[in-house]
Amino acid sequence: MFRLVFAFIALVALNGCAAIATGELTDLRNGFANNNFVAAAEQYSSGADIKSQDSLQLMMTGLANFQDKNYKASDDAFEEFNRRKYDTTGGSILRETKMFLGGGLAAEYKPSMMDSLFVSYYQIWDAIGENRRDDVRVIINQSYARQQDMSRAYADMVEKNQSRITDENKELFDTLQKQNATWGAYRDIMNPALMYLSGIWFLNAGDYMDAETYLKRAVGMAPKNSFIATDLKLAEKKSKPNNTTWIFIESGFAPMLREETISLPVITGNGVIVPAIAIAEPVFGNSKVSVPGAQDLADVNAMFMTEFNEYRINDALRAWGSAVSRTVAQVAAHNSDSPYADLIGLASTLFSISTTNAEVRSWVTLPEKIQVIRLNTANLIDSKLGAIFGQDVKLPKSGNYLIYVRLMGGTPVVHIFKI
Repeated sequence: MFRLVFAFIALVALNGCAAIATGELTDLRNGFANNNFVAAAEQYSSGADIKSQDSLQLMMTGLANFQDKNYKASDDAFEEFNRRKYDTTGGSILRETKMFLGGGLAAEYKPSMMDSLFVSYYQIWDAIGENRRDDVRVIINQSYARQQDMSRAYADMVEKNQSRITDENKELFDTLQKQNATWGAYRDIMNPALMYLSGIWFLNAGDYMDAETYLKRAVGMAPKNSFIATDLKLAEKKSKPNNTTWIFIESGFAPMLREETISLPVITGNGVIVPAIAIAEPVFGNSKVSVPGAQDLADVNAMFMTEFNEYRINDALRAWGSAVSRTVAQVAAHNSDSPYADLIGLASTLFSISTTNAEVRSWVTLPEKIQVIRLNTANLIDSKLGAIFGQDVKLPKSGNYLIYVRLMGGTPVVHIFKI
């Protein structure tokens, strides 16, 4: 009896994993909102050295140090992430097994394709901040190759999810598809901010062929943005911009995830059973930042949902198969002639409950949206942009500049780079 009670306590404790993970990420994001970037990231990683941090901790550490203008420390964390060669486009049998047996939080966080693209995006900013001009080109080229691979992998994932539909799980699949349809998403894996930043860099370097290539990609991703179209015309004319400043404005936070439960009946040899599974639901922010003259560049919510919709289906189908098999085992144990049938059924139920949890971890310190302003550098001081800086910032009067601004609720973060 003591062992059973002990098992009950241990297993029920596991059921709170999702709440614990969500609470830690909420604390981390609150730290960012209060401009305590590095301290919040260190608390999230328990002060571990980057060699000991997991994938999500590395991304948090890298972004925290970038916001704090510690470009070297930021790049070190992102490079450690890259060195581990996370397979963001594929799956792992070992990881799937752990998730099947222990739920969504049983394995280390698997970086998403979008995560990887944002690592490249911030590494470009780091390299610009340290004036590592040759590295900027390398990072851009690597990021595009990465995005091409991801686009193919995403198409494969959609196809595989479709092929896994059976009579048993079709109702679940249809339910998730209807929910997914209510959230905005792109048709493919993309990062318009990464493409535009790359195009601007090549344009200012006088590398017009590459500039035209990347700016065309950016136009395709953000067709309503006239600033990109203006720069594309310059690239086509093989003309450098003069006394021009580009301001990239990131605001809000990417979606948080919360755990929800879904139950659907299944007919088995033992009759109708109603297994329950935990699925992740996005919780969107509500950034209503309005910056004079800014145009939309990247809807990060849509970027997030593009991939999340498919992973959500994949994880739900996996969890559903696991839940059905466990529920069948519970019914069989309860109906057996064993004198321990009730105890076996109870233990099986507890195991099922405690290990049915959803993956609620994500890179929650990313922005909700990215906008851009393109204007003559001489007009910076008179452009009424002081409100978005919220502090005394020494603005340039001439030359070409990239300005990064992050609005999170605290004092705006402002980085100014001459290019």
